[in-house]
Amino acid sequence: MTESRIADGMRIDFDVPVEMDDGLVLRADVFRPVEDGQYPVLMTMGPYAKGLAFQEGWKFNWDRLVAAWPEVAEGSTNKYQNWETVDPEKWVPDGYVCLRVDSRGAGRSPGLLDPWSARETQDLYECIEWAAVRPWSNGKVGLSGISYYAMNQWHVAALQPPHLTAMLVQEGASDYYREFARHGGILSGFLNSWYRGLHTTVQHGLGERSARSRVTGEPVAGPETLTEEDLVANRVDVYGEVRARPLVDQHYRDRTADLGKVVTPFLSTANWGGQGLHPRGNIEGFLAAASEQKWLEIHGDTHSSPFYTNYGVAMQKRFFGHFLKGEDTGWDKQPRVALRVRHPGEVFVDRAENEWPLARTRWTRYHLNPNDMSLGTGPASGPSLSYQATGDGLLFRSAALAEQTELTGPVAARLVLSSDTTDADVFCCLVVFDENGQEVTFQGSNDPRTPIGLGWLRASHRKLDAQRTLPHRPYHTHDDPQPLTPGEPVTLDIEIWPTCLVVPAGYRIGLMVRGRDYDNGAEALPGAKYPLRGIGPFTHNDPVDRPAEIFGGTATLHFEPDQESYLLLPVIPE
Repeated sequence: MTESRIADGMRIDFDVPVEMDDGLVLRADVFRPVEDGQYPVLMTMGPYAKGLAFQEGWKFNWDRLVAAWPEVAEGSTNKYQNWETVDPEKWVPDGYVCLRVDSRGAGRSPGLLDPWSARETQDLYECIEWAAVRPWSNGKVGLSGISYYAMNQWHVAALQPPHLTAMLVQEGASDYYREFARHGGILSGFLNSWYRGLHTTVQHGLGERSARSRVTGEPVAGPETLTEEDLVANRVDVYGEVRARPLVDQHYRDRTADLGKVVTPFLSTANWGGQGLHPRGNIEGFLAAASEQKWLEIHGDTHSSPFYTNYGVAMQKRFFGHFLKGEDTGWDKQPRVALRVRHPGEVFVDRAENEWPLARTRWTRYHLNPNDMSLGTGPASGPSLSYQATGDGLLFRSAALAEQTELTGPVAARLVLSSDTTDADVFCCLVVFDENGQEVTFQGSNDPRTPIGLGWLRASHRKLDAQRTLPHRPYHTHDDPQPLTPGEPVTLDIEIWPTCLVVPAGYRIGLMVRGRDYDNGAEALPGAKYPLRGIGPFTHNDPVDRPAEIFGGTATLHFEPDQESYLLLPVIPE
């Protein structure tokens, strides 16, 4: 049943029915100004339960967010805070309608839970068009949100809903295979922990077993309470699907946005520290989308904070004020690319740019030297080096930098490798060391102690797409496995996700070539849902995907004179 009330300066309608073309009814919460009128709509549709408070469902994240940024909690009762969506108390007073829809099979909406499916994308399309013709709408609909609520923006925009006017895509992947399910062909464990920990805990039908809304008192995943058997039948086995599908197929293509059909004006905002999930998607989305009006912003800090801080909210209001309200917000002067350039100590300096990658980049090869385990600008040859194929691998370090050096852009590595089995997984970690030889880590979006760059590749997935590969961004097809012949070297071109750091003079740059995930051995933080050892939840250790008889042997790097191994870095001149 729909409930309406006036509270906290807003007119709020809970559980408004939104009927889809197949007759299924989704449920939405509408936050709008008390005075009747027609207002632009800011909308999200997703699976995290619109009635579940940020502070309860994600207490660890909320507590850290407001401790670091007290401004987030200021100016609001915070009763309506919801994970990765806007706070309506900070938008409705400015003349916006905030609309939250529980996606099919989640929260208060019944149906089959099937994330990023074509059906779910069609639902989002219909919700946009439904919102556009409500009496309280001015016909202009904007999409805004983090992560899931960003990823499905790419999908629905490719369908070109007539009333979709603008999108703010905050830290959202655009390639389901390469950025979410399988990094370099290696299964990401994040999908399993995410689905079990965040998705099925608010599946529709948990009903009385779910948390209750702190505002309405109703079960956030109700109103009906289903049996466990019915719940299982009403959801797709997301992790099982990708575990069983090592190659790109229609399953992945159906869940990957057709960026060439995205024409909606948008702002794509990425995080330097989001290695393992989002920054690649935001950047690739910016580059590949057909939109004539598109902007890229890249920041640091945690996954949530840049969206909720005064900096983030002010940027969002300039963007949406321009496109949804026709206001003179100064957005017409916004640089096409806005970078918060990272320095050690979590210091960021804002800088306007015109393009990505930066046109003035000096693409610099740092060659791996096996004789002294160094990285240098001259080619090197020498003896081969072996390491345990599921172990910590090898570390190559540059000399101390004579001057401050900025690295901003995509990174790539070329390695010549053999295995004593038919395959090997390679993990490349870009790291820096201070004057005392201590590794320096950085606040990541999902981990407080991350390296500056990560890349992955399954050797049998080394085939490149010749048309889409660039020297600084190898692009693998992941559709034609090429097993190794034991002992026979092959050349691997490995994509390391884009990064940014101004490296001080006296520091050293390092490349770890490992057989398993980066691990700095740090202790887990109290209340965290997973270990925080530099990669957050983005692990790659599934024994089914990495059977010991294939991936547990010995890998060898080769350094013959005609076999270059190097790290390609984006050096930005001062």
